[in-house]
Amino acid sequence: MSYMALYRKFRPQTFEDVKGQDHIVTTLKNQIKSDRIGHAYLFTGTRGTGKTTIAKILARTINCENPVDGCPCMECAMCKSITAGNSMNVIEMDAASNNGVDSIRQIVEEVAYPPTEGKYKVYIIDEVHMLSTGAFNALLKTLEEPPSYVVFILATTEVHKIPITILSRCQRYDFHRISIDTISARLKELMDKEGVDVEDKAIRYIAKAADGSMRDGLSLLDQCIAFYIGQTLTYDNVLKVLGAIDTEVFSRLLRHIINGEITQCIGILEEIITQGRDLNQFVIDFTWYLRNLMLLKSSDDMEDVLEMSSDNLALLKEEAKMVDTEILMRYIQVLSALSNDIKYASGKRVLIEIALIKLCKPEMEQDISALNNRMANLEKKVEKGVPVVMAAPAAGQAAPAAAPVTKAPLPAAVPDEVKQVASSWGNVLGQVPPNIKMYLKEVNTITVNELGELVLIFDQPQGSERMAGDFVNRPEVIEEISKAIENMIKKTVNIKVEINSSGVSSQDSKTDIRDFFASKGIEIEVDPE
Repeated sequence: MSYMALYRKFRPQTFEDVKGQDHIVTTLKNQIKSDRIGHAYLFTGTRGTGKTTIAKILARTINCENPVDGCPCMECAMCKSITAGNSMNVIEMDAASNNGVDSIRQIVEEVAYPPTEGKYKVYIIDEVHMLSTGAFNALLKTLEEPPSYVVFILATTEVHKIPITILSRCQRYDFHRISIDTISARLKELMDKEGVDVEDKAIRYIAKAADGSMRDGLSLLDQCIAFYIGQTLTYDNVLKVLGAIDTEVFSRLLRHIINGEITQCIGILEEIITQGRDLNQFVIDFTWYLRNLMLLKSSDDMEDVLEMSSDNLALLKEEAKMVDTEILMRYIQVLSALSNDIKYASGKRVLIEIALIKLCKPEMEQDISALNNRMANLEKKVEKGVPVVMAAPAAGQAAPAAAPVTKAPLPAAVPDEVKQVASSWGNVLGQVPPNIKMYLKEVNTITVNELGELVLIFDQPQGSERMAGDFVNRPEVIEEISKAIENMIKKTVNIKVEINSSGVSSQDSKTDIRDFFASKGIEIEVDPE
């Protein structure tokens, strides 16, 4: 007989064998025992968490002739035929390759006929989110009101792609990612059955690499056993097969980065490449290593959370004293950006080398996290008594700017000089930026108050859409006008903007500065172009 992969050989056949999904198993068993079986179920969750497996167990249990405590007996004819895949009562369909309307119409036609044996006809539609819009529409009515002997079980990894009309007709069950402890215990149990000697440390690493998927864990373990057939599967062997890197390498690399030793960092990268390690996995694992270090620094109660041996934990505690949390966060940000960049890049090595140089030389970056890193490095040098010398600017770089020269304050203009400014208002308009000039042209009255301030009055009745006064009354605009006047008369003038919203012209209530000069026989051109 040909070899069968571990994830197929040890696929759970009853609810008792399912690991890590107790919230779903308990609910389904209670439904079966109380005869409250639904007509449509939706199983959603990440890959390898047991969606299709539980769907088959549910189909087997509700058709079992002698169920025991909500589980199939595995002895009756129905259990055996469903397990062997020979039953006409359980129909599996892969929606990824059968996503058209015709496939669903065939199901709709078949549900009209009751099962030839057993109690229920069960349709398991895997990757249901791949169905076309027309296929979903064809399924709607049957899914809402199927015959009493039909049960639909829909499975998907991307529930957000399923129409709400389908979701509302199903009982939804969310499958959790399986914990490292649960995967480790299951792998250890199965290796004892297989008679394979595996180190506990190796099992833990495989469980961590599985990323919450029991199937992935079994597949990785299968791969490692095949490489070292007949030998004890050690932690180092697992690292070699999976292209992973020991944490001791990360420890050395981090110490070189902290000390700014670029040559040594590139040397470690060269070792990793020579050993044939996966560079994507290297970046991910190093980021995870820094994450563990950051958690250890952030709290004294993180030792139970970190998945590592006591030796590695002692090494991590030592390094936690060598680097600040803010610097670690910068390292993680740089590596996270790198992880996204190298996924589809052809020159992965070059990108990693650039990132390592950035980590070693924070002065290459200008953000606040890099600045904190530079300050921490300077503080360490000062503590060690290393003289800190300001580096000369490199060729092509601008020299540091000289200290600004303090200007002597300008004298304030007297009221007669302010009135002269008003008489030259057209020249003022020529000095201000065009966008400000456009609004200043709408001033209705120019006058000088008893404090010697130049007052610009804008008539803006209530409900008016003209907002020139509001614009000119902004501090930055007034500053621009003041600068223009200072350039003209070399004296400061206080400017005040008033908004007249009474509906009565401002010239009726205040004397226009133009009237003041007109009384002396002087004619003012306010806006010569």
